[in-house]
Amino acid sequence: MIIKDIWLDVKAVQERDPAARSALEVLLLYQGVHALIWHRFAHWFYKHHMFFIARLISQFARFFTLIEIHPGAELGHGILIDHGAGVVIGETTVVGDNCTIYQGVTLGGVGLNKGKRHPTLGNNVTVGAGAKILGAFEVGDNCTIAANAVLLKPLESNVTAVGIPAKPVKKDGVRLPKVQKYASAERLGDNTRKIEELEEKVRQLEALVEKLSRETPKEAANTEKG
Repeated sequence: MIIKDIWLDVKAVQERDPAARSALEVLLLYQGVHALIWHRFAHWFYKHHMFFIARLISQFARFFTLIEIHPGAELGHGILIDHGAGVVIGETTVVGDNCTIYQGVTLGGVGLNKGKRHPTLGNNVTVGAGAKILGAFEVGDNCTIAANAVLLKPLESNVTAVGIPAKPVKKDGVRLPKVQKYASAERLGDNTRKIEELEEKVRQLEALVEKLSRETPKEAANTEKG
């Protein structure tokens, strides 16, 4: 099974990386493939409760590839880790089949609780360079997470998400309408009261200025008589 998964990973690179020229080149020279090979053996030891050996293998892989995959992570087949440097995949992460992960991606957890704390990616998910997916939630099939996005909430299938925090901008290839942000009724009421108070103060100041302008000539005339 491990050999089959490795072969599917190699074929995925050939199919989705225009720079790949042959299966042999991919197998021998692609650090993303090397990281996946190391991980598949580390994960076998992890599933058989040989945690020290599993972690040792993963640390060797991290040293040589600059890609850190916890041996507990569950990765499907046909995965492409393109370029790969700086990729971090946490212990309870699940990645579906035929996913593409670019450099600088973090599939991480939040908090210090044990148990499921990392994301689950469906099939055919693309995660752009520098993107962060943080938390124990699901990302549906065929989703795209844009470069440098920070995704903190679940996504339905066939969605493109961008931004910090990431929000859906496309569904099934169709751009979603922009969501207008309206203030709550309570906040609008507070603002209305503040405006009314300011208007009252302005009226009081205008009345005071008018009163002073009427009194000033009289005081000047009395001074000249004296």
